[in-house]
Amino acid sequence: MADGYLETHQRDYEKRKTAWLRKKAHLQKLQTRQIAKPDDEAL
Repeated sequence: MADGYLETHQRDYEKRKTAWLRKKAHLQKLQTRQIAKPDDEAL
């Protein structure tokens, strides 16, 4: 194989990773609903 094969693939991986992290940073975070429990546990 070529000498630069691993380096090329590592460089491509790093580019994809940074693009993914940039996209991930701008995604809206899902909000979970807080279910309120009744004060009286017997209900």
